[in-house]
Amino acid sequence: MFAYYLDLALRSLKRSPGLTALMVLAIGFGVAASMTSWSVFRAVSGDPIPWKSSQLFVPQVDNWGPSGRNANGDPPNAMDYTEATALMRDHRAKLQSAMYQISPSVVPAEATKHPINVSGHAVFGEFFAMLDVPFQYGSGWAASDDANRAQVVVISSKLNQKLFGGANSVGKSVNIESRDYRVVGVLNDWNPQPRFYDVVNSGGFDSGTEDVFVPFQTAIQASIPNDGNTNCNATPKESGFVGLQHSECIWISYMVELDDAAAVTAYRDYLQGYAREQKQAGRFSWEPNNRLRNLPAWLDNQQVVPSDTKVSLLVALGLLLVCLVNTIGLLLAKFLRRSAEIGVRRALGAPRRAIYLQFLTEAGMVGMAGGVLGLLLTCAGVASVGWVMPKDIAALARLDVSLLVMTLIVAVIATMLAGLYPTYRASRVQPAWQLKSN
Repeated sequence: MFAYYLDLALRSLKRSPGLTALMVLAIGFGVAASMTSWSVFRAVSGDPIPWKSSQLFVPQVDNWGPSGRNANGDPPNAMDYTEATALMRDHRAKLQSAMYQISPSVVPAEATKHPINVSGHAVFGEFFAMLDVPFQYGSGWAASDDANRAQVVVISSKLNQKLFGGANSVGKSVNIESRDYRVVGVLNDWNPQPRFYDVVNSGGFDSGTEDVFVPFQTAIQASIPNDGNTNCNATPKESGFVGLQHSECIWISYMVELDDAAAVTAYRDYLQGYAREQKQAGRFSWEPNNRLRNLPAWLDNQQVVPSDTKVSLLVALGLLLVCLVNTIGLLLAKFLRRSAEIGVRRALGAPRRAIYLQFLTEAGMVGMAGGVLGLLLTCAGVASVGWVMPKDIAALARLDVSLLVMTLIVAVIATMLAGLYPTYRASRVQPAWQLKSN
């Protein structure tokens, strides 16, 4: 019976090719706009480390007081050097790391090659285990390397390819800012988006790769400057990088791993106690005003998902809704124009259910054709996202099997829903009226 309905639907669609083309175009463009916007929104709003995000937390210590709080009363979104080193020294979390962004120069061993400007971070050794960073060769450095300010480095596979042809370079030396660093690890391809471990300094998204990771205190000792954001509530009393370390300026990101609710409560109490100690010492003159958010809450607080992607998605969904309304009108006109045919079939004994299934099958075929067109337009849309979105965000939009399947499913379901009312009206045609009028 279904094959019979398909044959009837195909014959009907062929009888009015212009109307059929309009419906297919409406569905195709509406679905393509929605799926293209969804591909971008999905990329920027996804959980970057879903298996562990609930255990990763970002602490905030209020070192500026009421004048430095935002409209919600939140303290600064980064730390100064004093807070970061104090929290690392006390080490109240299972794993933790302070970090700041660097952009040093790497000098290749061959004298004929020019220095390479790279980006990276100064971190503590626990950074790699805390974030489950994948390694191609070697591993991160030990806690003793942090304490001894060892000149060790973890490099990206991309930099390893440039310097060592992709071979295992663990144990070899890399010249960074005129100092030799021993390679202890080479990363696998790792460039999480959003760059959740340093949202403050990265802005959330960065299409560039992180090429070097060096010990935090080693970078401080070597005076490798901060290349991220620096915010000050007062001018530092001393100049240069040393003055930045002695100031209340915030420029250091911080993340901790806490396994359970008890650990979260204990760490939150520790932050409160630390702030009270600073008040007693005369450094703070205000009551403790700290925050401890897990990673999803932190990304939401920092508004990592750009507002324009949300607006684009809403606009695209609105366009799809308009297209569906137009499709409803076209289907209604098409179905009711065949009232005489419906009346004859009903008079010959066809039940309303048969009429309903026949026209719903026809709506499904329109949806399938619109879905195929939508697939092609979605491919073109994803490829051209860079024309309307920032480059770093546009680079995240990608085509995959799930997106293509979802595009087809949305097209068919949307058209079937659009066809419910016209199909209902068609099935309610009274055969006696049609036979009398004809």
